Amino acid sequence: MKKLQDAHSEFVNHLKGKSRASATVLAYGKDIQQLVQFLNDLNKAQVHEVTAEDIRSFLAKLEKSGYTQKSISRKLNSTKTFFRFLKVQEIITDDPATLVEHPKFDTKPPRILSPIEYRALRDAARDDVRIAAIIEVLLQTGIRIGELANLRVEDVFFGEGPKEGYLYVRPQENRGERTVPMNKAAELALKKYIDVRPKTPNKALFVTKTGRPLLVRNIRTAIDRYYKKAGIAGAKVNDLRHTWVAHHLSSGASLVLISKIAGHKRLSTTERYLSLIQPRRGEEKLKLEEL
Repeated sequence: MKKLQDAHSEFVNHLKGKSRASATVLAYGKDIQQLVQFLNDLNKAQVHEVTAEDIRSFLAKLEKSGYTQKSISRKLNSTKTFFRFLKVQEIITDDPATLVEHPKFDTKPPRILSPIEYRALRDAARDDVRIAAIIEVLLQTGIRIGELANLRVEDVFFGEGPKEGYLYVRPQENRGERTVPMNKAAELALKKYIDVRPKTPNKALFVTKTGRPLLVRNIRTAIDRYYKKAGIAGAKVNDLRHTWVAHHLSSGASLVLISKIAGHKRLSTTERYLSLIQPRRGEEKLKLEEL
């Protein structure tokens, strides 16, 4: 027999050994710790004591506590992964989680900003050179906010003459490196920012006034503020990336090209945008447009 708390520790160590992203390990660990605490409150401390009904009761408590169906489904996914691990390790013979179904919920389609909206956002931030550059880079290159926060000064390569510049996107825990083309609008915004960037030995491209790296949460908060100032409701930072993908696909860019530049692991991820746009018919474009 094995205690739930010990099994939880072994599960987390197993995930770390599989080289899973640290954020993934942290999320799974917290989800299972929450489950273990719930089961302890039911006076169940051993792995073999857990039933499907216990797991359903856990999910019901989450719903009563205000968790969305999507969040509950994610926690159930963690639970299923945990018990599947226990069975593979032969710690249990029967997996109670297989008897529990995911809650049904509607997945919202990506939010695509209209030209009027992203121009209004751009206008709202025009006096903030740093955030204006961030918005322009996200909108014109489609990189992720985490990738942008990870950029260094030496990762920016400005174009010369007709040759376009590009960004070197560094590899992260679960993503490889890639280069992303940078059009004139993104280049101009970055040059304006770099001209006034605080002098600091820190290599991060985007820094605070005191020279510290600008964190993802700082970027998100700032852009949310300008969304509000521009009167754009229901939009998030990631919608700039969604807009980039949708715009280029609707303009006739190659699905494979956009998938590669966006860093999508699967072509199906890019294909889901096709249901949201009216693709232009004719020959595929090889050169990306400015938004």
